[in-house]
Amino acid sequence: MDQPRIPTRADDLFCHAVYAAWHVINRAYKRHLAPLGLTYPQYITLTLLWERDARRVSALASALEMETSTLTPLLKRLEKLGHVSRNRATEDERQVIVTLTDSGRALRTEANDITACMIADTGLSMADLTAMMTALTRLRAGLQQRVGG
Repeated sequence: MDQPRIPTRADDLFCHAVYAAWHVINRAYKRHLAPLGLTYPQYITLTLLWERDARRVSALASALEMETSTLTPLLKRLEKLGHVSRNRATEDERQVIVTLTDSGRALRTEANDITACMIADTGLSMADLTAMMTALTRLRAGLQQRVGG
């Protein structure tokens, strides 16, 4: 039985394809988010809060697969922009709750336009995008199961 060929060139590595695609995706988002004064990490954080407001910092960090020490400066910038507020939980003052402000909630209208533009920018069908997201979710889950994190 033949062994599968193990890629040795960067262009043949799945990690390189994901890495290169991420950089292009990030540049595309930057173009759409610049008028709102947001970065992609800020935007995706707001997206999570639009789904469910008033989340603990630890829950946001988990959903973003980010360390709380990395998320805290991002949240401080969003707070300075007036889009979120951070308050200590009354039942446990060690926990910080992040809540959207009126300004943060208002940005959601813009987000729908950004999503539509990004979908159009890909030139892919929704079926292709859905299949890719399914494959990437399986990739992430497989790696998390085997290497943790």
